[in-house]
Amino acid sequence: MTQSRVHSQPPAPLPTRRALLWFVLGLCTLGSRVAQGESTAPFRVLVHPDNPATSLSKDFVTDVFLKRTTRWSDGEAARPVDQRADTGARRTFSDSVLRRSVAAVKRYWQQRIFSGRDLPPPELDSDEAVVGYVLKHRGAIGYVSSGAKIDRTKVVSVQ
Repeated sequence: MTQSRVHSQPPAPLPTRRALLWFVLGLCTLGSRVAQGESTAPFRVLVHPDNPATSLSKDFVTDVFLKRTTRWSDGEAARPVDQRADTGARRTFSDSVLRRSVAAVKRYWQQRIFSGRDLPPPELDSDEAVVGYVLKHRGAIGYVSSGAKIDRTKVVSVQ
């Protein structure tokens, strides 16, 4: 009498199961945050509430923050405002929108200052200070951390 063996797939290796578990947990967390209306981006870009823009290109925002573009499409003077160099919002904004590190942006401004061409945007100490600046100046554009209170400012998407 012979015993028949049923061949089945061996269980997935332990590291693969752990990775799958972490992936599923991450998706659940992301879904929960989106369902609650939380932003998953590390920062939000703000403009004055009277600014007609709802979406801006990365190239336009980069040009405004590097002062290669000085006016909005309606002729209003563009007034960018940065956060301190040691903030997470500044690092991620610089990396993802300006496509250069904070140190590279600092070097850019050192060269511009030395050649007498321009001054960098003001650096403010907090999300609240950026919100206040944006509300005070019609042509302002700034960014804050994703959890910041934005008061009456308008959030614009950057693509």
